[in-house]
Amino acid sequence: MTEDDLAWETLDTEIDYRCPGFAVRRDDVELPDGTETEYHHVEEVESVVVLPFLPGGDEVVLIEEWRQAVGRVNRGLPAGGVEPEEDDLEAAARRELREETGYTADSIEHLCTTEPVNGIANSLHHTFVARGCEPAAEQELDDDESIRTLTTDYDDLVAAVRDGEIRDGRAALAVSRYELG
Repeated sequence: MTEDDLAWETLDTEIDYRCPGFAVRRDDVELPDGTETEYHHVEEVESVVVLPFLPGGDEVVLIEEWRQAVGRVNRGLPAGGVEPEEDDLEAAARRELREETGYTADSIEHLCTTEPVNGIANSLHHTFVARGCEPAAEQELDDDESIRTLTTDYDDLVAAVRDGEIRDGRAALAVSRYELG
């Protein structure tokens, strides 16, 4: 069976709900066997995720952020949406790092691009590794962000991902991909 044999045909599409940060889209689709049905998914803007290393490379910058969907403070990495006028993903990553942590980076490089939840959302995450990060300004948080910045030893971050202490998928993926080289 080829990939085309698996394709669904979209007969109609419409936004059912829109709020700041995402929309819920309803597609009327025809499945390969001819069955017609509805499929709902979340639409989001592209996002950047930053794994920021301090000078020397032994420590990283993390954030702790309240996450309403899971009802707790979540430890992870700086991340956020790409603005509509931004066509440079590296610049978007630098902006998110600065806004969420107040840190800037000497250098930044792309690590990977992933579709983290492509069964329910069109999310596209571009992960970057930032090096030589140092505090340079105050945080510039969005109105709906509650973020605390901290630093930790990179090996401790790896252990926290391995042991399941870090439950944020973006952070776990970034560390795992970085470790795989």
